[in-house]
Amino acid sequence: MEKKVKIKTIQKLKFEGISMTLQKIYRTYEQMCLDKLKEIGRSSVAEWSMAMGYSSSNALIKVIKRIQKTMPEKLKIHNNRKPRLYEAVLEI
Repeated sequence: MEKKVKIKTIQKLKFEGISMTLQKIYRTYEQMCLDKLKEIGRSSVAEWSMAMGYSSSNALIKVIKRIQKTMPEKLKIHNNRKPRLYEAVLEI
């Protein structure tokens, strides 16, 4: 049930003999949420959802559960009780 979202398109640009190619990158919403978490660092669900533009912290609960189920190696949970702190694992 992952929806792919297009954020960049393929284009060939030529500027005075210099050619560049922009690639098409597909990101799922879960990957976008993880990217935002990497930007803001270790944070709670409320802080993370505010950074994503939501007013309620409940907006990301299902997304967090999907991330834990499908790609648990990319999300690190620091407290097992509330308030839990989440951190995105950096890929090397």
